[in-house]
Amino acid sequence: MTYAIIGFGAVGQALATAFARKRIDVTVASRRPPEALAQQAASIGATVTPKSLEEALTAEFILLAVPFWEHREVAKAATNWQGRTVIDVTNAFGIPVEDLDGLPSSAVVARAFPGAKLVKAFNHLAAAKLAADPDTGGGRRVVFVSSDEESATASVEELAERLGFAPVKLGTLAEGGALVQARGQSWAPLIFQDFAKIPDSRPRS
Repeated sequence: MTYAIIGFGAVGQALATAFARKRIDVTVASRRPPEALAQQAASIGATVTPKSLEEALTAEFILLAVPFWEHREVAKAATNWQGRTVIDVTNAFGIPVEDLDGLPSSAVVARAFPGAKLVKAFNHLAAAKLAADPDTGGGRRVVFVSSDEESATASVEELAERLGFAPVKLGTLAEGGALVQARGQSWAPLIFQDFAKIPDSRPRS
């Protein structure tokens, strides 16, 4: 599997840190040229490689870590989204509800990437928590996952596991949207909530 993080601000760098911690190769890209990202990428880890936006968008899994409306410009940078999975890490806080046509924000993002499978994940944690070791000393930090595509949900759950997180399914984009997607000037109830999944230590009968 190939992975790319689009957006290299605080959230994009936090995601890159999570990949580097597990020595998983990941491409990073933004509106800036790759050489402008090189020093910061190198300081995060050797598995983090800056590339141009067009090169990065050839990855099988795209982690979208840009300001909300910038997803439209990212979508225009590739001509074919078939066979790829877009992981929506954006938040639409402050976006007027009427601008979203009454849809969950991830459903709006999905419309810009025809042919791709869209999954909402990794967006509910603040950048500092996302970058921190998900091993909480007794459990693993939870990442919520929602999608209308069951196969894509499973793939992103697998990625979360590889990164050391504990994935928790929230159902479809509409179902999960009520819990982890900002709406207007309101944050959803699970945004910024830091949960850990503790293994069940009870003896099995």
